[in-house]
Amino acid sequence: MNEHSNPRGSRTAEEIIARDKRHVWHPYTQHGIEVEPQVVARAEGASLFDANGREILDMISSWWTCTHGHAHPKINAAIARQANTMEHVMFAGFTHAPAVDLATTLAGLLPGDLNRVFYTDDGSTSVEVAIKIAYKSWVNRGETRRTLIAFDGGYHGDTLGAMSVGRSSQMFGAFKDLMCDVRVVPYPATFEGDDAVEEREAGALSALEALLKDHRQSIAAMIIEPMMQGAAGIRFCRPSFLKRVVALAREAKVLVIFDEVATGFGRTGKLFAMEHADVTPDLVCLSKGLTGGYMPLAATVVRDRLFDLFLSHDFDRALPHGHSFTANPLACSVALAAIGLYEEERTMARIAEINAHHRTMLGVLAARPDVTRQRVLGPVLAFEVGDDGAYQSEASRTLRVWYLAKGLNIRPIGSTVYLMPPYCITDEELARAYAGMIEGLDRLASGSL
Repeated sequence: MNEHSNPRGSRTAEEIIARDKRHVWHPYTQHGIEVEPQVVARAEGASLFDANGREILDMISSWWTCTHGHAHPKINAAIARQANTMEHVMFAGFTHAPAVDLATTLAGLLPGDLNRVFYTDDGSTSVEVAIKIAYKSWVNRGETRRTLIAFDGGYHGDTLGAMSVGRSSQMFGAFKDLMCDVRVVPYPATFEGDDAVEEREAGALSALEALLKDHRQSIAAMIIEPMMQGAAGIRFCRPSFLKRVVALAREAKVLVIFDEVATGFGRTGKLFAMEHADVTPDLVCLSKGLTGGYMPLAATVVRDRLFDLFLSHDFDRALPHGHSFTANPLACSVALAAIGLYEEERTMARIAEINAHHRTMLGVLAARPDVTRQRVLGPVLAFEVGDDGAYQSEASRTLRVWYLAKGLNIRPIGSTVYLMPPYCITDEELARAYAGMIEGLDRLASGSL
């Protein structure tokens, strides 16, 4: 038997890691310096369990995807039922109840006439589709508008168009020659006790207003992560700023794209972040929490008038985009079950309770000389330690490794330490996470990590 045969026959952690080292390329990982990955054998509730049965609290919801907890029985039942009925069918020329029911549900939850749902596979592709829809909608009007507006620090995914609008995130320098035309404007990130936020907002709005005035005829769309930039370091803005940004775009007749991949489904304390500012974009991108972290699925939802621009007897006016697994029935069924839990389990009320617990930590953090810019939004707590903004700084890697050893999946982004737990987390688990988080900061400050 050679090294490639019977890959599931041996299940010790050591053998899994050895095979991983030989064959796997992990995301956002420098394999030249990365420590050995954790072998996760199972997951339940807010916890992961490694191959030795050790519990790890999933305090970042497995890259912000897990909303209701791991191995939720009602979601498990939904995927089993669907698997016994139909696992997949191509979505061009066919349809099925899970996809139609999910589209109807999303249209009912979203404001205004955000009624048309285009399914894709992940957040990046949902943004890619939004960009293509925005661009081609102008072509179908008889205009050519190639320029996009994005915000400093914004991250929207890793496909080509998504990288283009996330060019200021400092992750894509190697690909800059492949990118489309994007103009970047400042993002006035704010925090508790921020006395200068209005000045930064005024500067950002002035820059946006000037850009819209000078390039009005060439701008196809503006994209923003409403209320919270994720990969930039969990940076928040105020609802009034978001509202004014949308108003300026409307005045200039520029399409507005909200990237709610990370912010949707309760992550900012509202079901959708747009609700904070009571605004409706022209297009919204959804993923991550859409399936409760179970399966890859994304949706780009657009207003009726945009969809109507693609109607014709000529295929040249259609949207030539699709994926092999578009509207996968398993994923759609899981999404329907996950969305149903918000009402069944009073999830938004639990999110408010997590927010209240986080707010009790603000004073603790404010008293520390090594912590700055502490902030809370919905079930998200974040703050800065040091000033190294690199995605994987030495301090962030050191903290991450220590937290994992302590049984906490806390993955700092550069100088930003944050908690974004599953909504099912208990008060006792939260208290344990807070204690471990503070102990890690104490050890970092004393040089004993």
